[in-house]
Amino acid sequence: MAKAGVLMTVSGLLMASVAVRVSDASFIPAAWAAVTDPGIQAIETTELAQCPPAQEAEAVLAAFSDREADLSSREAYLAQRQADLVQAEAELTARLTELAAAEASLQETLSLAERAAETDVARLTTVYENMKPRDAADLFSTMAPEFAAGFIGRMNPESAAAILMGLEPDVAYAISVVLAGRNADVPTE
Repeated sequence: MAKAGVLMTVSGLLMASVAVRVSDASFIPAAWAAVTDPGIQAIETTELAQCPPAQEAEAVLAAFSDREADLSSREAYLAQRQADLVQAEAELTARLTELAAAEASLQETLSLAERAAETDVARLTTVYENMKPRDAADLFSTMAPEFAAGFIGRMNPESAAAILMGLEPDVAYAISVVLAGRNADVPTE
């Protein structure tokens, strides 16, 4: 494209030069005078001497042609690069959409699992509350204090007190320490 544009521009300038010279009425008498007047011939010879030889013009045209080929090559490379970037952006957008959908699905699954676990713990807490305090105390004495404290903390105070009273003092104390320390790290201000 650029090669044709450069050549068209140079051709247009040459055509305009010819048109100006032909439209100039003084051109024809000057041309006749050049044939007969040696002084005018000397001026035109000097003007012709200032024009670059055909070899130099060919070298310049060859340089322009090489430069045009180089620019065309770069333009093609940049067009391909742009197409690659557009494709990569489309793929990235599609993957981000898939990732967002997967994240939403995972969040929903985690929420279901948390609700199910919470339901199971609440049901088990209700079972322990409805047991005879002595039987529940025997069961709680075999649990780790941290685990037992989780259930005791969820129970109504009357059931929790009855179970703690049925435990050995050191086990009841360990559970009480865990219960008291659960919220110790919460900021107060």
